[in-house]
Amino acid sequence: MTMLLVMEEISLGRLTFDDIVNVTEHSYSMGGSQVYLEPGEQFTVSEMLKAVAIHSANDASVALAEKVAGSEDVFVDMMNKKAKELGMNNTNFLDCSGLTDEGHYSTAYDVALMSRELVVKHPKILEYTSIWHDTFRDGTFSLDNTNKLIRYYQGVVDGIKTGFTRKAGYCLSASGKKNGLSLIAVVLGEADSNTRFAEARKLLDYGFSN
Repeated sequence: MTMLLVMEEISLGRLTFDDIVNVTEHSYSMGGSQVYLEPGEQFTVSEMLKAVAIHSANDASVALAEKVAGSEDVFVDMMNKKAKELGMNNTNFLDCSGLTDEGHYSTAYDVALMSRELVVKHPKILEYTSIWHDTFRDGTFSLDNTNKLIRYYQGVVDGIKTGFTRKAGYCLSASGKKNGLSLIAVVLGEADSNTRFAEARKLLDYGFSN
């Protein structure tokens, strides 16, 4: 949803890929997967989006949210409003990183609705989500895609996003294209990382075969 709202702002002309994002104390304080932003650092929207799409960087997600809405709280209101618009009736956002467990929730169906909106309305995001390896901070920090299907289902899978917390388990929304058919597979709550990729691949294989 963070990526979706950022891409919407860009398509509406209120934000550009070259705009500068300032790192605040709040975005710096995020845990989990991150690119270790420091307060006062500056990066472009494109660089931050790359960190989110490839590396699941929570600090970059918050920095982008603050750039778009002024604060993460206001951005979260935008997230929930968009969720309602998309018919995501079993979703509630409390932050823009997914780190909150209690009260922050969604379903596979809702994640699929959100994913479809992202890739259909803003296909340029796939240029970011399909990158297997890149760097951040002038080549000093490696970005390796957390979505292993990008590499191991080559030529088919082009996105979208992994997720993990202890309560949510290992999650994945995977998009792929084969013979002109585009599909999205969503897997939530798996016990380990490899299983989420295997199960998502099964779903995509089934869809492309049938």
